[in-house]
Amino acid sequence: MTRVFLIRHGEPQAAWGGAVDDPGLSQAGQAQAAGAARSLLTLGPLAIVSSPMRRCRETAAPYESETASPALVERRVGEVVAPAGVSDRRAWLRENFPWDAGAPRRRWRDVDPALRAWRDDVVGCALAFNQDTAVFSHFIAINALASVAMQSEETIVCVPGYASITEFEVRNGSLELVRLGESMIRGEVR
Repeated sequence: MTRVFLIRHGEPQAAWGGAVDDPGLSQAGQAQAAGAARSLLTLGPLAIVSSPMRRCRETAAPYESETASPALVERRVGEVVAPAGVSDRRAWLRENFPWDAGAPRRRWRDVDPALRAWRDDVVGCALAFNQDTAVFSHFIAINALASVAMQSEETIVCVPGYASITEFEVRNGSLELVRLGESMIRGEVR
């Protein structure tokens, strides 16, 4: 059995899909990253993997510093990619992954096949870990793993808060959800 901890990045300075393509962390996000590092230190030695996005790299940094171990940067745990030609990434994200309370949910079978392939890459990456691992990633990637582990067809099955830690186990070639991280209480997915 391998434990996989998915850490959502801390609060960014700007929303993904807005004017800034790759925002770093806000001051609150930096504090959240430090808190996540403290929590991860209690879980034993963990390999470190991060999305290439700046907000994830900056969230991983305090844990990398505490453990004196660099993160492996892995594109397969990166942000979901909007198709070429999409000018309003925020609207596209909301259409395919509606997260607001009361919003009708989308099912994986109803989204573009490229999104299902992206989800399969995220899941395949997690299933390939052979040691306990901390993965610094994104809201939608955490949902991709959680939906598979929960055997749900919905694209959104949880609303992980900034720097929350969701725990999975890889057991006998399958992904099992151990516990969801803290939920986002309010605010915008950024």
